[in-house]
Amino acid sequence: MKLHINGTVRDVEEPGDTPLLWVLRDELGLVGTKFGCGMAQCGACTVHLDGKPTRSCVLPAASVGDRHVTTIEGLSKDGPHAVQKAWLEADVVQCGYCQSGQLMTAAALIEAKPDPTDNDIDAAMSGNVCRCGTYQRVREAIHLAAKIRKGAAK
Repeated sequence: MKLHINGTVRDVEEPGDTPLLWVLRDELGLVGTKFGCGMAQCGACTVHLDGKPTRSCVLPAASVGDRHVTTIEGLSKDGPHAVQKAWLEADVVQCGYCQSGQLMTAAALIEAKPDPTDNDIDAAMSGNVCRCGTYQRVREAIHLAAKIRKGAAK
C-alpha cells in the first residue's frame, strides 16, 4: 500500500491490519511516535491524520487510505514548531516519553484554536497521560506556543 507520510508518498509492505504505529516505527524508521498503552488511552502514539490528532496504535494502516499522516518528525519543515519552542522555554519535559504525543496534540489544538483558553487546553490534552505530572507546564507551554505562533513572543 501507499501512505502519505510527512509530505512524501511511501510504499509500505506490512499487512493492512498492522497498526499505523508499527508501520511508522518498524518499517519506516520514524521512531518519534511512541508506544505507550496499545489501547489509544495514553496519547503517546498521537500523530496527525489530515491535521487531526489520531492514536496510531489502534489505527490499521490500510484504513489511512489517501489521508495525510504527520508524525513528530514532520511537524515543521522550517525548524522547530511553535510548540517545540514553547516546550523548551517552559521546561516541560522530564522523562520525555509522552512528549511527542503531547506536542502533536498541542499543535493540532493551536491550529484549530489559535488562542486557546485553559478549558480548551484541558479538554484537548485530557487524553494525554504524563507519568511525570507536567500538566501545569504543558498548559503554560501551549499558551506560550499560541503567542509564538502569532509572533507575540520569542
